[in-house]
Amino acid sequence: MRVIDSHTAGQPTRLIVDGGPDLGGGSLAERRDRLRANFDRFRTAVVGEPRGSDTLMGAILSKPVDPSCETGVIFFDNAGYPDLSGHGVIGLTVTMEYLGRFGTGVHGIETPAGIVTVDIHPIGDISMQNVPSFRHAKDVRVNVDGAAFTGDVAWSGSWYFLANDTREEIRSGNVPRLMEVARAIRRELAGAKVTGPKGEEITDIALFGPAQRRDVNSRNFVMRAGSSYRRCPSGTATSAKLACLYADGTLAEGQLWRQEGIAGTIFDGSVKIDGGAILPIIRSTAHVTAESMLIVDERDPFCWGLA
Repeated sequence: MRVIDSHTAGQPTRLIVDGGPDLGGGSLAERRDRLRANFDRFRTAVVGEPRGSDTLMGAILSKPVDPSCETGVIFFDNAGYPDLSGHGVIGLTVTMEYLGRFGTGVHGIETPAGIVTVDIHPIGDISMQNVPSFRHAKDVRVNVDGAAFTGDVAWSGSWYFLANDTREEIRSGNVPRLMEVARAIRRELAGAKVTGPKGEEITDIALFGPAQRRDVNSRNFVMRAGSSYRRCPSGTATSAKLACLYADGTLAEGQLWRQEGIAGTIFDGSVKIDGGAILPIIRSTAHVTAESMLIVDERDPFCWGLA
């Protein structure tokens, strides 16, 4: 398989550009389900050890259904097949630019979660307009080890619990504790049957705290499904936060919100309102880091990744 690696504000994405499985027709969600049911070994080979790691987001190009889009994409990681990855979309975009398939300007990308648009700016950074995002539940309270966490349940291409103003120290040296807290919150949400409107599991946890820099609004720690955490501020987590801020009336349309992640990198965010729908916009930089061929040798017991 031919793959190209990139990183978006420190978070890696690996895109299969040739040699992936034939996923047939149908919607992007149907093709995603076909990949999961029939070709899951491609996921473990691309993002699992010994070739990958828990931090790596994988992606495979697929023909879009919507004629307004230039490509479709299906994402996958160590835990499964997320409907959408914000940093992954930006990483895909810089890779398509590297390949000469995207130029400066606006491009449509179809995902299982819906259509996103990206804008490659002349100075080299990239904006992503996300799918319509919204808050499902406000001021949800969970208790972890005697401490109360209050937050919102929101959709932004993934289902999130956003813990507001956490007292935990959001810094790289405190990651083991933050992981422990995020896992405990996830367990408490499941035990209390806190879900999306159709019973969707809340798999992604984002802890928000005060900024450590004067030029940003907030700092976060984001744990996605499984056991990995985001080095960047996370495009979907920041989008969910923006939707909640707008719903609260504390963020106006077009107003800048700067979100810092655990590694110190920043996403610039804002919202656009279209017919009542909240469309978060995330702006960041991404860089191609490698172009390579993944070799699958059936004599290798780990050719399809470690189970």
